[in-house]
Amino acid sequence: MNNFEFSNPVKISFGKGAIARLPHLIPKGSKVLFIYGGGSIRKNGIYAQVQEALKDFDVLEFSGIEANPHYETCMKAVDLVKKENRDFLLAVGGGSVIDATKFIASAVYFEGDPWNILLKGEAIKKAMPLGVVLTLSATGSEMNERAVISRVETQEKLAFSSPLIFPQFAVQDPEMTYSLPPRQVANGVVDSFIHVIEQYLTYPVDAKVQDYTAEGLLKTIHDEGLKVLKDPHNYDIRANLMWAATNALNCWIGQGVPQDWSSHRMGYSLTALFGLDHAQTLAILLPGVMTYMQKEKWAKILRLGEVVFRITEGTEEERVRKTIGATEHFFREMGLKTRLNEFGIGEKDLDALVEPVKRMGWKLGEHHNIDWKVAREIFTLRL
Repeated sequence: MNNFEFSNPVKISFGKGAIARLPHLIPKGSKVLFIYGGGSIRKNGIYAQVQEALKDFDVLEFSGIEANPHYETCMKAVDLVKKENRDFLLAVGGGSVIDATKFIASAVYFEGDPWNILLKGEAIKKAMPLGVVLTLSATGSEMNERAVISRVETQEKLAFSSPLIFPQFAVQDPEMTYSLPPRQVANGVVDSFIHVIEQYLTYPVDAKVQDYTAEGLLKTIHDEGLKVLKDPHNYDIRANLMWAATNALNCWIGQGVPQDWSSHRMGYSLTALFGLDHAQTLAILLPGVMTYMQKEKWAKILRLGEVVFRITEGTEEERVRKTIGATEHFFREMGLKTRLNEFGIGEKDLDALVEPVKRMGWKLGEHHNIDWKVAREIFTLRL
C-alpha cells in the first residue's frame, strides 16, 4: 500500500425526510443562494420541501445550471453572489449542480481570471461555504473536493479540485430519486460503477481494505443497478445505490492505491464536441481502455470477473476477455450505447477527439503511458 494522508469533513444526513434537517445544518443568519438546474425539482416536490426548510433564512434563487455545467452560467451566479452579498451556497440537484456550486464558491474570491482555476490549475485560497441536497445518485460530488466545468465558447471541459470545496454537509433522501427518468438513473449507475473502476482496476499494491471495499461497491452497484429500472420505487434499492454512489467517489477507496481516470479524461471531448452525457462517454471508453491496457490490468480484471460477474472458468486469457465483454454488456443492460458509431462519430472525428489530450500534454492512466497517440488507438477500438 502506498503512503497517504486523508481527511473528509463532509457531514451526511441520510434517510427519509432528511431535507427537514436543513435549518440545523446551515449556519443561522446565513444569506443563502439556492442553486438548482431545471424545473424538475418543482414537479417532484423537492423545491417545496427546500423552501419550507429555508423559510427562516434570507434566500435568493439561481436556476438554469446545465447537465454539463457551463462556465458562462456559473459566472452569472458569481456576479449575483457579489451583488446580493450572499454568504452561503446551497446546491439542490445532482453532480452538475454541485460541481457548478463548487466552482461558484471558488470563483467569488479568486484574484484573476477564474478560468485559470481549470485551465492552469491555479490554486484557490478562499472559497464560500456550501451545502448539498442530493437529488441524483451518480457523481459522488456531494462528498468530495473535485468538480468538472465546461466552457461553451472554447468547447473545453476541464476539472479542478481543492480541499476548500468540500461541502459542509450533504442531505441524502433516497425517496428524492424516485421520479428520475430512467436515462438519468441508468447514467448514475454506470457513472458510479466506473468511478470505482478508475480507482480499483489498475494493479495490486496489497491494499486489502481498499480493494475489498471497492469490490463490495462494484457488486452492489451492478446488482442493484440491474434491479432499479424494473423496481424504481423500492426504497432499499435506491438507498443502496445512493450510498454506494457517494462512497464510490468520496476518496476513501482511492487512498494508498494507484488510480487510472483515463476514461474520464478522454471522455471530456465527447461531451464538449458532441454533447454526450458524461456516463455515456465512460460506457464507450472503458471497454476500450480495458482492452488496450489489459496486460497492465490483468490481475485486477481477473478479480473483477470473479467477484462481480462470477466468471471463474476457462484460461486466464478467456476470463479476461469474458470480463471485458461482461462489463460492456452491463452497460448495454442499463440502456447505454457503447460504440462511437452509434452516435454518428467516425474516423473523421478522431483527431478532434484526442486534440485536448495532445494540447494539454496529458499522460493518462495509472502508468502515465496514455498520450494522445495511444488515446487515438483506444478511440479507434470503439468505432
